[in-house]
Amino acid sequence: MSDDKSTLEKMGDAAGAKLKEGADRARAAGHEIASGLTDGASRLENNAEAAVDRGKAEVHNAEAHAEYREGKREAQDGDGH
Repeated sequence: MSDDKSTLEKMGDAAGAKLKEGADRARAAGHEIASGLTDGASRLENNAEAAVDRGKAEVHNAEAHAEYREGKREAQDGDGH
């Protein structure tokens, strides 16, 4: 994360990361549903893809929290940069 970002940019990045997290969780849910409707190799593939998407969601969640904390700290400093 860059120190050159303003508070607003950091909060915007946090919101963007939360949107990505939601999309990842939705994709994971779709793979889980597909896994329940298939068998064999397709089931294994869907389970693996769901696990990958859940992992991506966790990364985006951590990014969102980090950007939010950084933006909040900047806002409390009072300079906004």
